[in-house]
Order: sequence, then C-alpha cells, then structure tokens
Amino acid sequence: MDLANAMSSPGLTVCAEHYGRHGVLIKPQEAFDAMTGISRRRFLKAGGTAAAAGATLLGTGLAGAETTAANPGATTLPYPRAGIAKAAALKVNEPKAFNYPDDDSFCQMLRLGAPVPGGVGPDGDIVAFSTQCTHMGCPLSYDKQARTFKCGCHFSIFDPEMHGQMVDGQATENLPRILLEHDPSDDTLYAVAVEGLIYGRQCNVL
Repeated sequence: MDLANAMSSPGLTVCAEHYGRHGVLIKPQEAFDAMTGISRRRFLKAGGTAAAAGATLLGTGLAGAETTAANPGATTLPYPRAGIAKAAALKVNEPKAFNYPDDDSFCQMLRLGAPVPGGVGPDGDIVAFSTQCTHMGCPLSYDKQARTFKCGCHFSIFDPEMHGQMVDGQATENLPRILLEHDPSDDTLYAVAVEGLIYGRQCNVL
C-alpha cells in the first residue's frame, strides 16, 4: 500500500505515520540528525567495539498507540500481555531469546546488572529488544564484552543500556524495544507492547 492510500484508509493512521517515518528512503537530514545525536559515552563505546572487531574481524505497558519520552520518534503499539520469564531466572549479561509479538519476531531479554533507562524488575535492570537489525533486517548477536548488539551483515551496533540506541554502522533507527512489566507477586516478566517499528513491517501487524 502506498502512503497516499494508507493515509486515506480507515483505521490505518498509525500505519501511515510509521510508513512515512520508517520508509525505505531516508532523508539526508534525518540521517545527519541521528548521527550528530551520539553522545561522548556512546562514541567511546562504539570506538572500543570497532577496535575489537578490527582485531578479531559484533517499563510499563501503554494503552493505545503513542510516542514515548525514551524514544519520541517511535510509536508504541500495545499487544496481549505475554509471560516471558521469571526475573530471578535471568543471569546478568546472559541474553534470553523469545518471540514477540508473534513467532516471526525474534527478540532478546537482558539483565544488565545495574538500573538502566526503561529497565524493569526488582533492580530496574531488565530490558528487551527486537534482534532484527533496523538497517536490512539481519539477525543481531549480543557481544557480552562490549555489552552491545551487533549486526554481522553491515556492522551496525546498538546499545541496550540506552534504549537500544544506534551507536555505529549503517542503521539509522534505534532497535525496537519490547516494553516489559514485572509482577512482584510471582516474579513474572511480561511483554506488553512494542516501541518502534520491527524491520519489514508497516505497522507491526500481528
């Protein structure tokens, strides 16, 4: 569906908005803004990871669609609450793979060992992301030493400690974040929504 049709179709306002923001063509200014937004911390982190690569040749649920303070350019879409794991069962810096919001969407959950933006759980250190690169959809792997997600196809790097922000490489979008809830009554972690657009989809349709 082209943008004009998406904009005029009932019930597809969010799709059309995503399509316009996440379409195949990236405006130069958008790419420039993404690159110049890299902080000194993220720059140093990317540099360290790049050096290693050269030597070795890598919240809460929201009701309705809305943008978030963590990633104001991304629209959040809610999904059915899905139990993923017990918080106590997660080991620090050991990713847990799962699928959400459907079997074709590959994700990883991480316990980072210290409170991070958007983190949930008893220590506020548990986050989750889609592990399809936002550049061309290649699978990402987690580098335990650098504590980043890395794309083996075109070497994009994402920082899970900073909302999945793009740190280096050809990607121009942050990783879609899987929003989590923690139920302290039984220690269960639930996936409840997706923040951002999963690669290859116009509006994260189930």
